[in-house]
Amino acid sequence: MSASPLERVTPALATPGRRESVPAAAGARTSHGSFRPLFGVLTAFWIYVALSNLMYAISMQASLSVQNIHNVFAPWDARVIQHLVLYPLFILSMRGALRTGWQPLWRALPLQLLCALGFAVLASPALVFGEYLSSLNHGESGARMWHHSMEKEWGSWSGFVAHVVPMWLASITGFLVTYGFGLALVTGFAFYQRLRDSQLRLASAERALTQAHLAALRMQLSPHTLFNLLHTIRGQISWDPPAAQAMVVQLGDLLRRLLNAGEREFSRLTDELQFVTLYLELQQRRFADRLTIRVPLREDVARAWVPSLILQPLVENAVVHGLAGHEGPVTIRVEAYVSGERLVLRVLNTIAPGKPTGRIGIGLANVRERLEVQFGAAATFSAGPADDNLWLAEIHMPLLRDGPGAPGGEALLPEGDRRA
Repeated sequence: MSASPLERVTPALATPGRRESVPAAAGARTSHGSFRPLFGVLTAFWIYVALSNLMYAISMQASLSVQNIHNVFAPWDARVIQHLVLYPLFILSMRGALRTGWQPLWRALPLQLLCALGFAVLASPALVFGEYLSSLNHGESGARMWHHSMEKEWGSWSGFVAHVVPMWLASITGFLVTYGFGLALVTGFAFYQRLRDSQLRLASAERALTQAHLAALRMQLSPHTLFNLLHTIRGQISWDPPAAQAMVVQLGDLLRRLLNAGEREFSRLTDELQFVTLYLELQQRRFADRLTIRVPLREDVARAWVPSLILQPLVENAVVHGLAGHEGPVTIRVEAYVSGERLVLRVLNTIAPGKPTGRIGIGLANVRERLEVQFGAAATFSAGPADDNLWLAEIHMPLLRDGPGAPGGEALLPEGDRRA
Protein backbone atom coordinates (compact mmCIF):
# COMPACT_ATOMS: atom_id res chain seq x y z
CA MET A 1 0.00 0.00 0.00
CA SER A 2 1.47 3.34 -1.01
CA ALA A 3 1.77 6.21 1.41
CA SER A 4 -0.76 9.00 1.56
CA PRO A 5 0.12 12.40 0.08
CA LEU A 6 0.54 13.90 3.52
CA GLU A 7 2.97 11.13 4.46
CA ARG A 8 4.90 11.68 1.24
CA VAL A 9 5.23 15.40 1.85
CA THR A 10 5.55 15.49 5.63
CA PRO A 11 7.94 12.88 7.07
CA ALA A 12 6.70 10.72 9.83
CA LEU A 13 8.17 12.22 12.94
CA ALA A 14 6.95 10.30 15.81
CA THR A 15 4.96 7.37 17.06
CA PRO A 16 1.91 8.53 19.00
CA GLY A 17 0.94 6.91 22.22
CA ARG A 18 4.44 6.61 23.70
CA ARG A 19 4.23 6.73 27.50
CA GLU A 20 6.48 9.38 28.97
CA SER A 21 8.04 8.70 32.34
CA VAL A 22 8.93 11.57 34.65
CA PRO A 23 11.96 10.36 36.64
CA ALA A 24 13.11 12.22 39.70
CA ALA A 25 16.73 11.56 38.75
CA ALA A 26 18.65 11.27 35.53
CA GLY A 27 18.96 7.65 34.53
CA ALA A 28 15.78 6.61 36.31
CA ARG A 29 14.25 4.95 33.25
CA THR A 30 14.53 1.39 34.52
CA SER A 31 11.28 -0.18 33.38
CA HIS A 32 11.46 -3.65 31.86
CA GLY A 33 11.00 -2.32 28.34
CA SER A 34 13.76 0.30 28.65
CA PHE A 35 16.33 -2.05 30.29
CA ARG A 36 16.14 -4.75 27.61
CA PRO A 37 18.44 -3.01 25.09
CA LEU A 38 20.76 -2.10 27.96
CA PHE A 39 20.83 -5.77 28.98
CA GLY A 40 22.14 -6.68 25.53
CA VAL A 41 24.78 -3.95 25.65
CA LEU A 42 25.95 -5.01 29.12
CA THR A 43 26.10 -8.67 28.11
CA ALA A 44 28.28 -7.86 25.10
CA PHE A 45 30.49 -5.66 27.27
CA TRP A 46 30.90 -8.40 29.91
CA ILE A 47 31.82 -10.99 27.28
CA TYR A 48 34.49 -8.59 26.06
CA VAL A 49 35.78 -8.12 29.64
CA ALA A 50 35.89 -11.87 30.25
CA LEU A 51 37.76 -12.58 27.02
CA SER A 52 40.20 -9.74 27.65
CA ASN A 53 41.02 -10.91 31.19
CA LEU A 54 41.30 -14.50 30.06
CA MET A 55 43.66 -13.71 27.19
CA TYR A 56 45.76 -11.43 29.41
CA ALA A 57 46.14 -14.12 32.08
CA ILE A 58 47.03 -16.80 29.53
CA SER A 59 49.59 -14.64 27.74
CA MET A 60 51.23 -13.49 30.99
CA GLN A 61 51.40 -17.02 32.38
CA ALA A 62 52.94 -18.22 29.12
CA SER A 63 55.62 -15.54 29.40
CA LEU A 64 56.35 -16.49 33.01
CA SER A 65 56.45 -20.20 32.20
CA VAL A 66 59.38 -19.57 29.88
CA GLN A 67 61.25 -18.35 32.97
CA ASN A 68 60.17 -21.50 34.85
CA ILE A 69 57.64 -19.59 36.95
CA HIS A 70 54.39 -21.47 37.21
CA ASN A 71 50.94 -21.11 38.80
CA VAL A 72 51.07 -17.34 39.15
CA PHE A 73 47.75 -16.80 37.37
CA ALA A 74 44.65 -18.87 37.97
CA PRO A 75 43.75 -21.50 35.35
CA TRP A 76 41.65 -20.34 32.41
CA ASP A 77 38.61 -22.38 33.44
CA ALA A 78 38.72 -20.80 36.92
CA ARG A 79 38.63 -17.35 35.33
CA VAL A 80 35.72 -18.37 33.12
CA ILE A 81 33.82 -19.52 36.20
CA GLN A 82 34.71 -16.27 37.96
CA HIS A 83 33.19 -14.17 35.20
CA LEU A 84 30.14 -16.40 34.99
CA VAL A 85 29.56 -15.91 38.73
CA LEU A 86 30.13 -12.16 38.50
CA TYR A 87 27.89 -11.69 35.43
CA PRO A 88 24.49 -11.67 37.24
CA LEU A 89 26.01 -9.52 40.00
CA PHE A 90 27.24 -7.08 37.34
CA ILE A 91 23.78 -6.90 35.70
CA LEU A 92 22.06 -6.37 39.05
CA SER A 93 24.59 -3.70 40.01
CA MET A 94 24.06 -1.84 36.75
CA ARG A 95 20.31 -2.02 37.18
CA GLY A 96 20.64 -0.74 40.72
CA ALA A 97 22.88 2.09 39.51
CA LEU A 98 20.26 3.13 36.97
CA ARG A 99 17.54 3.04 39.61
CA THR A 100 19.66 5.15 41.93
CA GLY A 101 20.45 7.77 39.31
CA TRP A 102 22.64 10.80 39.99
CA GLN A 103 20.26 13.36 41.48
CA PRO A 104 20.70 14.64 44.09
CA LEU A 105 24.42 14.06 43.81
CA TRP A 106 25.17 14.24 47.55
CA ARG A 107 22.90 11.29 48.17
CA ALA A 108 23.38 9.33 44.93
CA LEU A 109 27.19 9.37 44.81
CA PRO A 110 27.74 7.40 48.06
CA LEU A 111 25.15 4.84 46.95
CA GLN A 112 26.82 4.48 43.55
CA LEU A 113 30.25 4.03 45.15
CA LEU A 114 28.87 1.48 47.59
CA CYS A 115 27.30 -0.49 44.76
CA ALA A 116 30.57 -0.43 42.77
CA LEU A 117 32.66 -1.42 45.77
CA GLY A 118 30.33 -4.27 46.67
CA PHE A 119 30.66 -5.70 43.18
CA ALA A 120 34.46 -5.30 43.06
CA VAL A 121 35.01 -6.88 46.50
CA LEU A 122 33.26 -10.07 45.36
CA ALA A 123 35.56 -10.52 42.34
CA SER A 124 38.39 -12.19 44.27
CA PRO A 125 36.14 -14.64 46.21
CA ALA A 126 34.53 -15.52 42.87
CA LEU A 127 37.97 -16.41 41.51
CA VAL A 128 38.70 -18.56 44.57
CA PHE A 129 35.41 -20.35 43.98
CA GLY A 130 36.39 -20.83 40.34
CA GLU A 131 39.76 -22.29 41.34
CA TYR A 132 38.01 -24.70 43.67
CA LEU A 133 35.68 -25.94 40.93
CA SER A 134 38.61 -26.13 38.53
CA SER A 135 40.60 -28.26 41.00
CA LEU A 136 37.76 -30.75 41.18
CA ASN A 137 38.13 -31.36 37.45
CA HIS A 138 41.73 -32.46 37.98
CA GLY A 139 40.93 -35.24 40.40
CA GLU A 140 42.39 -35.81 43.86
CA SER A 141 45.78 -34.37 42.96
CA GLY A 142 44.20 -31.13 41.85
CA ALA A 143 42.11 -30.93 45.02
CA ARG A 144 45.18 -31.55 47.20
CA MET A 145 47.11 -28.84 45.41
CA TRP A 146 44.25 -26.37 45.89
CA HIS A 147 43.95 -27.21 49.61
CA HIS A 148 47.69 -26.86 50.02
CA SER A 149 47.62 -23.46 48.33
CA MET A 150 44.73 -22.32 50.54
CA GLU A 151 46.50 -23.48 53.72
CA LYS A 152 49.62 -21.59 52.66
CA GLU A 153 47.76 -18.37 51.96
CA TRP A 154 44.95 -18.49 54.51
CA GLY A 155 46.49 -20.67 57.18
CA SER A 156 48.40 -17.88 58.91
CA TRP A 157 48.05 -14.16 59.36
CA SER A 158 51.40 -13.53 57.69
CA GLY A 159 50.36 -15.59 54.66
CA PHE A 160 47.03 -13.80 54.48
CA VAL A 161 48.69 -10.36 54.57
CA ALA A 162 51.49 -11.34 52.19
CA HIS A 163 49.42 -13.09 49.54
CA VAL A 164 45.67 -12.63 49.89
CA VAL A 165 45.41 -8.91 50.75
CA PRO A 166 47.57 -7.63 47.84
CA MET A 167 45.78 -9.87 45.38
CA TRP A 168 42.41 -8.82 46.76
CA LEU A 169 43.29 -5.13 46.53
CA ALA A 170 44.57 -5.61 42.97
CA SER A 171 41.37 -7.45 42.06
CA ILE A 172 39.21 -4.73 43.64
CA THR A 173 41.11 -2.02 41.77
CA GLY A 174 40.88 -3.81 38.44
CA PHE A 175 37.19 -4.60 38.71
CA LEU A 176 36.40 -1.10 39.97
CA VAL A 177 37.82 0.17 36.68
CA THR A 178 35.78 -2.42 34.80
CA TYR A 179 32.67 -1.44 36.71
CA GLY A 180 33.35 2.25 35.95
CA PHE A 181 33.57 1.56 32.23
CA GLY A 182 30.37 -0.48 32.37
CA LEU A 183 28.58 2.25 34.31
CA ALA A 184 29.75 4.90 31.83
CA LEU A 185 28.56 2.73 28.96
CA VAL A 186 25.13 2.04 30.41
CA THR A 187 24.66 5.64 31.56
CA GLY A 188 25.59 6.94 28.12
CA PHE A 189 23.25 4.48 26.43
CA ALA A 190 20.42 5.40 28.82
CA PHE A 191 21.08 9.07 28.12
CA TYR A 192 20.89 8.35 24.39
CA GLN A 193 17.56 6.57 24.90
CA ARG A 194 16.16 9.52 26.83
CA LEU A 195 17.46 11.96 24.22
CA ARG A 196 15.93 9.91 21.40
CA ASP A 197 12.60 9.64 23.22
CA SER A 198 12.65 13.38 23.90
CA GLN A 199 13.26 14.07 20.23
CA LEU A 200 10.40 11.76 19.28
CA ARG A 201 8.09 13.45 21.77
CA LEU A 202 9.16 16.85 20.51
CA ALA A 203 8.58 15.80 16.90
CA SER A 204 5.18 14.38 17.85
CA ALA A 205 4.28 17.60 19.63
CA GLU A 206 5.39 19.65 16.63
CA ARG A 207 3.32 17.50 14.30
CA ALA A 208 0.32 17.78 16.60
CA LEU A 209 0.79 21.55 16.69
CA THR A 210 1.00 21.67 12.91
CA GLN A 211 -2.15 19.57 12.57
CA ALA A 212 -3.96 21.76 15.08
CA HIS A 213 -2.81 24.83 13.16
CA LEU A 214 -4.09 23.41 9.87
CA ALA A 215 -7.37 22.41 11.50
CA ALA A 216 -7.77 25.96 12.80
CA LEU A 217 -7.07 27.34 9.33
CA ARG A 218 -9.65 25.05 7.77
CA MET A 219 -12.23 25.99 10.38
CA GLN A 220 -11.80 29.64 9.46
CA LEU A 221 -13.32 28.88 6.08
CA SER A 222 -16.64 27.46 7.23
CA PRO A 223 -18.24 30.52 8.91
CA HIS A 224 -16.77 32.84 6.27
CA THR A 225 -18.21 30.82 3.39
CA LEU A 226 -21.52 30.18 5.14
CA PHE A 227 -22.06 33.88 5.79
CA ASN A 228 -21.56 34.81 2.14
CA LEU A 229 -23.84 32.04 0.87
CA LEU A 230 -26.62 32.90 3.31
CA HIS A 231 -26.36 36.50 2.21
CA THR A 232 -26.76 35.35 -1.40
CA ILE A 233 -29.86 33.27 -0.60
CA ARG A 234 -31.42 36.09 1.38
CA GLY A 235 -31.32 38.25 -1.71
CA GLN A 236 -33.42 35.68 -3.59
CA ILE A 237 -36.14 35.01 -1.00
CA SER A 238 -38.20 38.17 -1.49
CA TRP A 239 -38.54 38.13 -5.28
CA ASP A 240 -37.79 34.50 -6.35
CA PRO A 241 -38.80 31.99 -3.63
CA PRO A 242 -38.47 28.86 -5.85
CA ALA A 243 -34.91 29.83 -6.72
CA ALA A 244 -34.19 30.46 -3.04
CA GLN A 245 -35.55 27.01 -2.16
CA ALA A 246 -33.36 25.37 -4.79
CA MET A 247 -30.39 27.30 -3.47
CA VAL A 248 -31.11 26.06 0.07
CA VAL A 249 -30.95 22.48 -1.22
CA GLN A 250 -27.66 23.23 -2.95
CA LEU A 251 -26.39 24.94 0.16
CA GLY A 252 -27.15 21.81 2.22
CA ASP A 253 -25.11 19.72 -0.21
CA LEU A 254 -22.33 22.31 -0.12
CA LEU A 255 -22.25 22.36 3.68
CA ARG A 256 -22.09 18.57 3.84
CA ARG A 257 -19.09 18.62 1.52
CA LEU A 258 -17.59 21.52 3.43
CA LEU A 259 -17.77 19.65 6.74
CA ASN A 260 -16.35 16.46 5.23
CA ALA A 261 -13.51 18.31 3.54
CA GLY A 262 -12.72 20.35 6.64
CA GLU A 263 -11.96 17.19 8.60
CA ARG A 264 -9.26 16.02 6.17
CA GLU A 265 -5.80 17.22 5.30
CA PHE A 266 -6.05 16.39 1.59
CA SER A 267 -8.73 15.62 -0.98
CA ARG A 268 -8.73 14.71 -4.62
CA LEU A 269 -8.42 17.50 -7.14
CA THR A 270 -11.57 16.34 -8.92
CA ASP A 271 -13.52 16.62 -5.66
CA GLU A 272 -12.16 20.11 -5.02
CA LEU A 273 -13.24 21.19 -8.51
CA GLN A 274 -16.69 19.70 -7.99
CA PHE A 275 -16.94 21.54 -4.68
CA VAL A 276 -16.06 24.94 -6.18
CA THR A 277 -18.39 24.24 -9.09
CA LEU A 278 -21.25 23.81 -6.65
CA TYR A 279 -20.29 27.05 -4.91
CA LEU A 280 -20.00 28.98 -8.17
CA GLU A 281 -23.35 27.64 -9.39
CA LEU A 282 -24.95 28.99 -6.23
CA GLN A 283 -23.44 32.41 -6.93
CA GLN A 284 -24.46 32.21 -10.58
CA ARG A 285 -28.11 31.81 -9.57
CA ARG A 286 -28.00 35.26 -8.02
CA PHE A 287 -25.91 36.94 -10.69
CA ALA A 288 -27.18 35.01 -13.71
CA ASP A 289 -27.08 38.12 -15.92
CA ARG A 290 -23.49 38.99 -14.99
CA LEU A 291 -21.57 35.90 -13.88
CA THR A 292 -20.06 33.32 -16.22
CA ILE A 293 -18.12 30.36 -14.80
CA ARG A 294 -15.69 27.97 -16.46
CA VAL A 295 -14.43 24.96 -14.50
CA PRO A 296 -12.58 22.04 -16.14
CA LEU A 297 -14.37 18.73 -16.35
CA ARG A 298 -13.36 15.94 -14.01
CA GLU A 299 -11.99 13.80 -16.84
CA ASP A 300 -9.83 16.67 -18.10
CA VAL A 301 -7.75 17.11 -14.96
CA ALA A 302 -4.88 15.05 -13.57
CA ARG A 303 -5.37 12.48 -10.88
CA ALA A 304 -3.80 14.34 -8.00
CA TRP A 305 -4.32 15.30 -4.37
CA VAL A 306 -4.48 18.84 -3.04
CA PRO A 307 -4.98 20.38 0.42
CA SER A 308 -8.69 20.25 1.18
CA LEU A 309 -10.61 23.49 0.56
CA ILE A 310 -7.55 25.11 -1.00
CA LEU A 311 -9.54 26.41 -4.02
CA GLN A 312 -12.57 27.61 -2.09
CA PRO A 313 -11.02 30.89 -0.81
CA LEU A 314 -9.73 31.65 -4.31
CA VAL A 315 -13.09 31.31 -6.06
CA GLU A 316 -14.84 33.12 -3.23
CA ASN A 317 -12.38 35.99 -3.58
CA ALA A 318 -12.91 35.91 -7.35
CA VAL A 319 -16.68 36.33 -6.90
CA VAL A 320 -16.41 39.15 -4.36
CA HIS A 321 -13.46 40.86 -6.05
CA GLY A 322 -14.81 40.50 -9.57
CA LEU A 323 -18.37 41.69 -8.97
CA ALA A 324 -17.50 44.62 -6.71
CA GLY A 325 -17.19 48.15 -8.00
CA HIS A 326 -18.92 47.82 -11.38
CA GLU A 327 -22.05 46.51 -13.12
CA GLY A 328 -20.44 44.77 -16.06
CA PRO A 329 -20.18 41.05 -16.84
CA VAL A 330 -17.68 38.92 -14.91
CA THR A 331 -16.05 35.67 -15.98
CA ILE A 332 -14.47 33.35 -13.46
CA ARG A 333 -12.20 30.64 -14.87
CA VAL A 334 -10.58 27.82 -12.92
CA GLU A 335 -7.57 26.01 -14.41
CA ALA A 336 -5.59 23.00 -13.23
CA TYR A 337 -2.69 21.45 -15.10
CA VAL A 338 0.54 19.55 -14.51
CA SER A 339 3.98 20.92 -15.33
CA GLY A 340 6.64 18.28 -14.78
CA GLU A 341 6.27 17.16 -11.18
CA ARG A 342 4.41 20.32 -10.24
CA LEU A 343 0.68 20.98 -10.08
CA VAL A 344 -0.52 24.45 -11.06
CA LEU A 345 -3.91 25.73 -9.89
CA ARG A 346 -5.18 29.05 -11.27
CA VAL A 347 -8.31 31.10 -10.65
CA LEU A 348 -8.84 34.06 -12.97
CA ASN A 349 -11.62 36.64 -12.84
CA THR A 350 -12.37 39.82 -14.73
CA ILE A 351 -12.38 43.06 -12.78
CA ALA A 352 -13.35 46.62 -13.53
CA PRO A 353 -10.66 48.46 -15.51
CA GLY A 354 -8.55 50.64 -13.26
CA LYS A 355 -10.00 49.15 -10.07
CA PRO A 356 -7.55 49.43 -7.14
CA THR A 357 -6.16 46.08 -6.03
CA GLY A 358 -6.70 46.61 -2.30
CA ARG A 359 -5.18 44.44 0.40
CA ILE A 360 -5.04 40.65 0.73
CA GLY A 361 -8.06 39.40 2.69
CA ILE A 362 -8.46 36.57 5.17
CA GLY A 363 -9.17 33.94 2.50
CA LEU A 364 -6.00 34.55 0.46
CA ALA A 365 -3.89 34.90 3.62
CA ASN A 366 -5.37 31.58 4.72
CA VAL A 367 -4.27 29.89 1.48
CA ARG A 368 -0.75 31.29 1.76
CA GLU A 369 -0.38 30.15 5.37
CA ARG A 370 -1.72 26.65 4.73
CA LEU A 371 0.67 26.11 1.83
CA GLU A 372 3.58 27.31 3.94
CA VAL A 373 2.67 24.99 6.82
CA GLN A 374 2.08 21.92 4.64
CA PHE A 375 4.77 22.33 1.96
CA GLY A 376 7.18 25.03 3.14
CA ALA A 377 9.27 26.39 0.28
CA ALA A 378 8.06 23.62 -2.06
CA ALA A 379 4.84 25.54 -2.80
CA THR A 380 4.26 29.12 -3.91
CA PHE A 381 1.17 31.31 -4.05
CA SER A 382 0.64 34.61 -5.79
CA ALA A 383 -2.41 36.82 -6.25
CA GLY A 384 -2.69 40.07 -8.12
CA PRO A 385 -3.76 41.77 -11.36
CA ALA A 386 -2.58 40.01 -14.50
CA ASP A 387 -3.56 43.04 -16.64
CA ASP A 388 -5.95 45.98 -16.47
CA ASN A 389 -9.13 43.90 -16.23
CA LEU A 390 -7.96 40.46 -15.08
CA TRP A 391 -7.12 39.19 -11.60
CA LEU A 392 -5.04 36.02 -11.21
CA ALA A 393 -4.56 33.81 -8.15
CA GLU A 394 -2.04 31.03 -8.80
CA ILE A 395 -0.71 28.08 -6.77
CA HIS A 396 2.36 26.04 -7.63
CA MET A 397 2.74 22.94 -5.47
CA PRO A 398 4.29 19.45 -5.63
CA LEU A 399 2.31 16.93 -7.64
CA LEU A 400 0.78 14.43 -5.22
CA ARG A 401 -0.29 11.46 -7.27
CA ASP A 402 -3.30 9.33 -6.43
CA GLY A 403 -2.80 6.15 -4.46
CA PRO A 404 -4.57 3.71 -2.11
CA GLY A 405 -4.84 4.72 1.52
CA ALA A 406 -4.76 8.45 0.79
CA PRO A 407 -6.77 10.67 3.10
CA GLY A 408 -10.13 11.99 2.02
CA GLY A 409 -10.84 8.87 0.01
CA GLU A 410 -14.36 8.03 -0.98
CA ALA A 411 -15.93 10.27 1.67
CA LEU A 412 -15.80 13.32 -0.60
CA LEU A 413 -17.25 11.60 -3.63
CA PRO A 414 -20.90 12.19 -4.50
CA GLU A 415 -23.18 9.33 -3.60
CA GLY A 416 -23.52 8.07 -7.17
CA ASP A 417 -19.74 8.01 -7.76
CA ARG A 418 -18.74 5.97 -4.71
CA ARG A 419 -17.55 2.46 -5.32
CA ALA A 420 -19.29 -0.36 -3.55
